[in-house]
Amino acid sequence: MQEAMQKFGRFLSAMVMPNIGAFIAWGFITALFIPAGWIPNEGLAELVGPMAKWLLPTLIGFTGGEVIYGHRGGVVGAIATAGIIVGTDIPMFMGAMIMGPIGGVVIKKFDEAAQDSIPGGFEMLVNNFSAGILGGVLACAAYSFVGPIVSSITDGLASAVGAIVSAGLLPLVSLLVEPAKILFLNNAINHGVFTPLGMQQAQEVGKSVFFMIESNPGPGLGVLLAYSLFGVGNAKGSAPGAVIIHFFGGIHEIYFPYVLMKPTLILAVMAGGVTGVFTLTLLNGGLVAPAAPGSFIAIMAMTAPGAYFANVAAVAAAAGVSFAVSSIFIKATAAADAEKEDALEAAQANMKAMKAASKGQAGEPQVAGKDIKFIAYACDAGMGSSALGAAALRKKLQKDGYKNITVKNFAIGNIPKDAQIVVSHEKLAERARADSPQAEHIWVKDFTNNNVYDIISERLKGGGVEAPASDGGDEESAGTTLKEGVLLKDNVKVGLKSVSKEEAIKAAGELLFKSGYVEKEYIDGMLARERDISTYIGQGIAIPHGENAVKKHVIKTGLVVMQYPQGVKFSDENVAHLIVGIAGKGDDHLAIIANLATITMEYSEEDLQKAYTTKDPQVLFDMFTKG
Repeated sequence: MQEAMQKFGRFLSAMVMPNIGAFIAWGFITALFIPAGWIPNEGLAELVGPMAKWLLPTLIGFTGGEVIYGHRGGVVGAIATAGIIVGTDIPMFMGAMIMGPIGGVVIKKFDEAAQDSIPGGFEMLVNNFSAGILGGVLACAAYSFVGPIVSSITDGLASAVGAIVSAGLLPLVSLLVEPAKILFLNNAINHGVFTPLGMQQAQEVGKSVFFMIESNPGPGLGVLLAYSLFGVGNAKGSAPGAVIIHFFGGIHEIYFPYVLMKPTLILAVMAGGVTGVFTLTLLNGGLVAPAAPGSFIAIMAMTAPGAYFANVAAVAAAAGVSFAVSSIFIKATAAADAEKEDALEAAQANMKAMKAASKGQAGEPQVAGKDIKFIAYACDAGMGSSALGAAALRKKLQKDGYKNITVKNFAIGNIPKDAQIVVSHEKLAERARADSPQAEHIWVKDFTNNNVYDIISERLKGGGVEAPASDGGDEESAGTTLKEGVLLKDNVKVGLKSVSKEEAIKAAGELLFKSGYVEKEYIDGMLARERDISTYIGQGIAIPHGENAVKKHVIKTGLVVMQYPQGVKFSDENVAHLIVGIAGKGDDHLAIIANLATITMEYSEEDLQKAYTTKDPQVLFDMFTKG
């Protein structure tokens, strides 16, 4: 049950968190220009309503669909959300959280069912019409059925909250919120529950207390101050630094280990939370928009005009009560704590495991050097960047005599469960950890120019494993000859004029398509892959290839090599002269990846310059096929 709630909370948070900037923009506009704002402006105040009613729910709906099925799911989710927006009179955040994911699921299921039935050449037509028709149907359903249901639920919640407020019981909400935060449900609670309620209240009265129920840093501040004064050992020494990070940086997670180390302190943060909310309601405090992160600075920036004293008092009161209660418990056990100064480290490890579990991940096991047998390189599609990185690492290990260590490349989602170390791009960190929680993870910014070998080498030496004497053989040599037809000499183009990277990638994709290696949709996947993570690998070479979502559009393994003597700019620092378009099916293309690894590591600058400028396609053909 707890795991299901954690997953649900993470999903709600995932729809809101990417759009926090839009919420902050809405908050600033509200705070500045509404009649009760800092600088009232009747014209600019007209932005407030449409942003709350249309912009924010649409963004949430798009993000919810995108989480399920990428950009295509986001578009259908946004269309579906429009129906529920039109069908109600209030900002429909909860409705967007429902219709956005539904739109993503519906279009995903349609694509899965229809992908093998679409006649060649009609893919784009079917894709566009299916998204439009299904999105329109969902919008009508949202308008007619979902909107009224969600409106009734919202009205019921509003009535319940109103009853709690009228009865003076709103502070008691903190009795649930503060323990839930320690279980890393803080973002889910704040952005999944309080933000929608707060947005509605802020639109009506210009501010909302809901924005400060979870984000108030006072309860955590009180615990850390108590440890700073009355704690012992490592806890006492580290607490002052944690105070700064928590209070000014808004990173509430930093105080969670201190509470976990002494679970009775949950009572302290609960008491502080109740006090803070009570003070807010008593003094009529509140914010104009969510404070993200929950730092004192963010709270002051989002404070409504006339509410500064109330909000500062709420933070101070929450911190004071939490400090008083925490001090009692910490003093009472100070003598016993002095005998076990490693308690904080144990609690931090426990926190790390809990947070990993709350994200569907395991901790970070450390693999002893003598036990390293299987290293996996992982990227989105598992056929380009990861294959190149794996080949480079494998060559280095074999060159130094470590021939009993298996290094292979995989797509995220297919990483074997016996992989001990997983190397992936830092932008894919969360997905890689979720796919292989049993492994130790190494994150890189570049799959070829990195220090992975140094890390592995140090680990091996630390585990007492010395590099054996190399016999000069190379286990990979047998795999350096391409299968016939993977790279055709006609697909080696030289002397091309410089274009933008998007045009160059599209040209490579078009050549793969015309040569019968891929379907047309693969080209869009190549462009999407480049938007997520650059395929420039260094040494003037880029290897554009499709993301995992379009791997199904690969007909057979194929490669194309395109030479741009004047270069193609992939970033301000990186210019590619050789663009190798890759479409991989199975492992047929790995021979060229091995050769690419050799090129990036061992070719001299003079040899590469010749490759950049040669007018003979045979030179490049031999370079990429024969190693």
